Amino acid sequence: QVLLVESGGGLVQAGGSLRLSCAASGRAFSTYAIGWFRQAPGNERELVAAITWSGGSTYYADFVKGRFTISRENAKNTVYLQMNSLKPEDTAVYYCAADSFGAVLGGHVKYWGQGTQVTVSS
Repeated sequence: QVLLVESGGGLVQAGGSLRLSCAASGRAFSTYAIGWFRQAPGNERELVAAITWSGGSTYYADFVKGRFTISRENAKNTVYLQMNSLKPEDTAVYYCAADSFGAVLGGHVKYWGQGTQVTVSS
């Protein structure tokens, strides 16, 4: 069992930065891949970035490459999403999720956080 709690969302102007955190409880956290997903009103949930349990491999959606960075500190049971050069179209609820890397990439994930709102003003 893994409990995930996101934080760090908020309101920022276009071009600004935010860092989201995903804090997890459960001893098995370090064995799970973590993904950051987002969902904007009227849109389907989409994968933004993912990282393997070791941090050795990452994935980024094309629309965030070069702007967002995913990282993890297993000793702190935390995964981060550094978001730079934010755009209004990045506005969404951001969720972290835990499962195998393949499950994360496929969007069929076992454990989800409750989400944190990111709003980017123009």
